Amino acid sequence: MIRIGHAWDTHKLQEGRKLFLGGKEFKSNVGLLGHSDADVVLHAVAESLLGALALGDLGKFYPDNSDKTLNMDSKIILVECYQRILDLGYKINNIDLTIYAEFVKISPIREEIRQSIADLLKINLDQVSVKATTWEKMGFVGRGEAMACEAVCLVSND
Repeated sequence: MIRIGHAWDTHKLQEGRKLFLGGKEFKSNVGLLGHSDADVVLHAVAESLLGALALGDLGKFYPDNSDKTLNMDSKIILVECYQRILDLGYKINNIDLTIYAEFVKISPIREEIRQSIADLLKINLDQVSVKATTWEKMGFVGRGEAMACEAVCLVSND
């Protein structure tokens, strides 16, 4: 059986925070604000995996009002979500994600993000697609107030 999962995540940009994208820390004068390390990329990927098997959302497993999840490393979140998929007999066929950012340029770091996700999930690099776009200076992303990521994954139990 083949299942598709989709997710969208967004986090506010804030000075003084570290910027984590796809499990990697990048030099930036702004980072993402959140209860965990706010890695918008890994959150979208993890939630798309949960959605593929109708397991719920990230808040079900990692509530944003829990001391246990405060400043949590999103790499742990992703690996644990994928383990839930593996435990149900499924594996990833591919992941396709789009990062929405106006002022943080993704092109120079795209391959690092792809490789990090592939390594974390122990899948091939060609199973991870990372694209990026701006919002043409419109809306909260376009004004540089936030970043967002949309992820679609295909999983199967063959």
